[in-house]
Amino acid sequence: MCKIAKVSKSGYYKWLRNKDKISFNDILDYTLVKDIFFTEKEKIGIRRIKMKLEDIYGKIMNRKKIARIMKELNLKTRTRRKNPYKTQIKKNCENFYCENLLQRNFKNKLPYKALGIDITYLKYNARFAYLCVLLDVKTTEIISYALSRTMSKELALATIDGGLETIKDNKYSTIIHSDRGSQFTSKAYKDLLLTNGLTQSMSAPASPRDNAVIESFFGHLKDEIDLKGIKTFEQVVATIDNYMYYYNNERRQWNKNRMTPVEYRKFLMAS
Repeated sequence: MCKIAKVSKSGYYKWLRNKDKISFNDILDYTLVKDIFFTEKEKIGIRRIKMKLEDIYGKIMNRKKIARIMKELNLKTRTRRKNPYKTQIKKNCENFYCENLLQRNFKNKLPYKALGIDITYLKYNARFAYLCVLLDVKTTEIISYALSRTMSKELALATIDGGLETIKDNKYSTIIHSDRGSQFTSKAYKDLLLTNGLTQSMSAPASPRDNAVIESFFGHLKDEIDLKGIKTFEQVVATIDNYMYYYNNERRQWNKNRMTPVEYRKFLMAS
């Protein structure tokens, strides 16, 4: 009988001792739940058992009852083991988040003391190019930039590398501020800043205003360049090269004493 019902002897005798309390329908429910559980190789949970009962047997059963049956029969769902590599990567990334040292203090910093870095996309010929910019938050001068066909941590690393020579005399007191994008939380990025004595700062989650200076620059850039008719990535690079020179050396700004970013930086450092 136990083999036919697919129940253990101990389960049968437990039922026998309480046969006046447990109906035949209850025994059937126990059998169905256990049958589905082992048919699915012990990898099925309460919700899927409920759906299987309804789909295969037309049996409507409350989830609480299924949970009770599984507990009484000691049916424990086998779960996938966590990938230790992925767990460690996630842990590392979480450790790389740091506090916001800039605190939107965009006006009271000297040149090269606080830099913002961010990545934006440029659409051309039904494709995308990705632009990473390192910008002085005080003067809005573009310190360095890099373009890529893909968005990756290497794009951020190349941008930092490109700016090291410019800020070398001030780097040990320079803050590099970014959002919490994966490019800026990577171990390689953190190590690059640490190796060069740069202090890392990050915006709060979902707070683009924490890096408002560079966000504003991206807005001006996209308003003022024209990528219509551009067919190749190389043409995008040439367009950005021309704009960056124009922005730093020719584009005067009203709130910078009507100076260009380079002129304003030289003015402040001479004061």
